[in-house]
Amino acid sequence: MTERVLVVDDSSFQRTVVRDALADRFEVVDEAENGAEAVKIFEAYEPDAVSMDVVMPEMTGIEATAAIKDRWPDAVIVMCTSVDQQEKMMEAVKAGADGYVTKPVDADELVGEFESHLG
Repeated sequence: MTERVLVVDDSSFQRTVVRDALADRFEVVDEAENGAEAVKIFEAYEPDAVSMDVVMPEMTGIEATAAIKDRWPDAVIVMCTSVDQQEKMMEAVKAGADGYVTKPVDADELVGEFESHLG
């Protein structure tokens, strides 16, 4: 069975990059452009994993990660972050993030990160 993934980023370009990187290996169920939308879409689809941006409007990726992990502790969440956001990555880990990749996203690294947590 193919694992199902939600792609979350406030940049439509970045969502496209991530979706294209994951689409050959995983089923991308939907996309969200902020953390609040991510939580709602996660609730609707309950995917296996999420590619989560850190800095977004309305609700950050860290807040969304905490909200998702609180209700679905087995969800795999991989943060996509800028290289200079190490402090935010520590917050993301505390919120329940399972891993991270840095932007610009390398497709093989992203797929490998998901595979290492999903199976």
